[in-house]
Amino acid sequence: MKNKILLPIFYLPPISWFSTFLDGDNHIFLEQFENFPKQTYRNRTAIYGANGKLPLIIPIKHNGKREMKDIEISYSEDWQKLHWKSIKTAYQSTPYFEFYEDRLKSIFDEKISSLLEFNLKTIKVILQILKTEKDFQLTEEYIKTPESQDLREQFSAKTESNYQMEAYYQSFSDKYGFIKDLSILDLLCNIGPESMTYMKTIKLN
Repeated sequence: MKNKILLPIFYLPPISWFSTFLDGDNHIFLEQFENFPKQTYRNRTAIYGANGKLPLIIPIKHNGKREMKDIEISYSEDWQKLHWKSIKTAYQSTPYFEFYEDRLKSIFDEKISSLLEFNLKTIKVILQILKTEKDFQLTEEYIKTPESQDLREQFSAKTESNYQMEAYYQSFSDKYGFIKDLSILDLLCNIGPESMTYMKTIKLN
């Protein structure tokens, strides 16, 4: 019987999130009814830039809506252009960026108003790049203490990841060392097709 796992819906999620999401032993539920928590990966991701860890943040509209499914993205500034430029600058010299560039760029080709829908699109694109599929369900209501394993607060954007990961070569690791558990983009661009195998080795401390 599969483990029932409740995950938050992130923007270009960290590697640890994807390793949990893709685990064949896990039946995944994605949370859409929670109150939107600030300063989390729900509207941000982290990549390896020329000056170290670089957060990319999606601006949201402050319109009084609080549930994740109702959060709207703000396009008052061209953050999509900025995010894509940052991603390209960070990873254009990696071994696999050119193979995935067109698919990754497609993430930013349209203005989707819903943060939830936009995040689901990024996950779909990553699954296409990984050449895999994964069934999941969206939650139908908010449950404070669910029967499934609750990982809604597991992945913090503010503290160091508590997952064990083997070091792999990163473009700027000669300068700043290995930075673990960045966006799945970092893994894909650096080790490409080996990403699926790598994620199976990740363990929680």
